[in-house]
Amino acid sequence: MKLVGFFFLGLILSLLASSEEPYRPELGSFANIEKAKLLRGELVFVDHINRRGSLRLSVDEHYQEGPLHHFAMLPYGVVRYQGSPAELKDIPLGTVLYGKFLLPPDPKTSIVPVIKGQGRPTQPPENYALLLEDDPSISLRQKKTWQIEKVEVLNGQATLFAQVSRPMDTAGLSGQHQFSVDASTRVWRGKENVTLQDLISEGVWPDQATEKAHGQSIYLSFTWHPKYLYQKYHVADLWLDESAMQRAQERQRQKHIRFMHHRWIPARVTALEHDEFGKGIVTVGLFGGMDRTLYEAFKPQTVGKMAAAEATLRTWWPDHDGMDGRILSVERMKDPVFGDSGIRIRFQVSLVLEGFRKNCLVRLRAEGWPTVKPPSEERVQGFKDRWPSLQIFQ
Repeated sequence: MKLVGFFFLGLILSLLASSEEPYRPELGSFANIEKAKLLRGELVFVDHINRRGSLRLSVDEHYQEGPLHHFAMLPYGVVRYQGSPAELKDIPLGTVLYGKFLLPPDPKTSIVPVIKGQGRPTQPPENYALLLEDDPSISLRQKKTWQIEKVEVLNGQATLFAQVSRPMDTAGLSGQHQFSVDASTRVWRGKENVTLQDLISEGVWPDQATEKAHGQSIYLSFTWHPKYLYQKYHVADLWLDESAMQRAQERQRQKHIRFMHHRWIPARVTALEHDEFGKGIVTVGLFGGMDRTLYEAFKPQTVGKMAAAEATLRTWWPDHDGMDGRILSVERMKDPVFGDSGIRIRFQVSLVLEGFRKNCLVRLRAEGWPTVKPPSEERVQGFKDRWPSLQIFQ
């Protein structure tokens, strides 16, 4: 009888758990990454200006034929490519990405279609990304590498057998897999960019034969394969050694730094202190996931500039309608949550703008960074501007 009682108790608890609403992050706060849903898929569309795109998802250990999964980045969502911070525009279409997704904080203002109802594996309701990264980024973060088991070469094309062991709570591929490699694959070795034919000619890989390797450590980036229905992937980039991977990582890091220097670092207003004649002190929390040198540029008693931004982090005309000011203090919190740098800056301005109120989004310029007008398509043209419109997803 006790066993029967335990059975029904477990059944009731499972039914109650399944009836719970999916976690929805609150506006004005950072999401709990532990409650995010792991998803993997190929990047097939990007609207990088509005930080949104579409994935062809990989679900339940195989690809499903179904609608694309349209997503948007949370304002504090982190994108990583080749081990460094990135923007969506840095990632080539077709790249296999891994991410952690949540429900939109406010469905009424969502910049991607809100899925009504659940149960379709290729259209989960979680369509706001907290983290999006490629395989090298996961491998570098986890200090893991793919190990080559063997290579088969036939008619100038290769099949690479490799394996990697990852924690269970990651969206990255784990275990033994086989991938296709051909002349389109970019192969990186130290400072060199070589080809599959180079590896064959040098005797590194066999010609018209199978060769077992001895656990050579490599990094891989994946893209679409004709047999994607059977979980097959093609290798887009292959790094043969640590040096080659580090060079790619540094190249992407510098691209990220340049982008932030010209567009300025995003943040959220956490407090506002009004002063006489429209003056005030705006306290902001810088978002996480940026290169540390960007954070180090904000120092007390230096000047800077603050510009209002909207949910996609687009600004109006930051060098023109932003407000010059002075950094009064820089504080660092211990153990910030994901998406939060933990850095709080008190910024004194001569005029408090409407976009500087608590929970508003801003971009902050450090002393010495450029003050330039962004390209016209990146600037917000009106308060209801959502270029392109939601119709692009129909």
